[in-house]
Amino acid sequence: MSVEADSFYHEGSRRLQRQLGTEALATHIAERYVTAHLMDEHIGWVRGADAVYLATVDPAGRPECSYKGGLPGFLRVPDSRTLEIPSYDGNGMYRTLGNAMAAPGVGLLFLFPELPAKLRVNGDGEVLTDADSLAAHPGAEAVLRVRIREVFENCPRYLHDRAAGTHSAHCPRPDYRPPEPAWKQKPEYEGLLPTVGRQPR
Repeated sequence: MSVEADSFYHEGSRRLQRQLGTEALATHIAERYVTAHLMDEHIGWVRGADAVYLATVDPAGRPECSYKGGLPGFLRVPDSRTLEIPSYDGNGMYRTLGNAMAAPGVGLLFLFPELPAKLRVNGDGEVLTDADSLAAHPGAEAVLRVRIREVFENCPRYLHDRAAGTHSAHCPRPDYRPPEPAWKQKPEYEGLLPTVGRQPR
């Protein structure tokens, strides 16, 4: 189940793509790599994750991002188009869950310390407090069930190696030419990459 590029990008994104010469590249990525469900590999990643970054918006459209953590396995994936995030005891503000109740669109970012990967999931959230939902998540006060709309990986080149204490070699800095990421050298991107600011092969 793939998504249509014109529904994935709004006019603000398209305007910048045209200005910076990436419209064809962005269309290719959306049509080939953005899906409406989690792939089997992604399901394994999410089920083994110990954290997720969760973005919501309030009724006025103001964004907020929160960190949700737990032991590996705390996130449930009932099926490839649904995932569940437990909400544990906290400070009682319920800004994230309150936002999801008022404006259900949510965005998730997964980082995996053992994997050079970033996974983004967009969907619509539903806040659950019934006994059956809570029983599936020990210690939860509420559960955010996300109906998935879009799933895609991001280029991991700017991820730092926290274990080694080193920063990504791809980060720009004075008097330094970062290496070109391997994905840009694949034949499928020939003719799609912008030439402005791109390093020669």
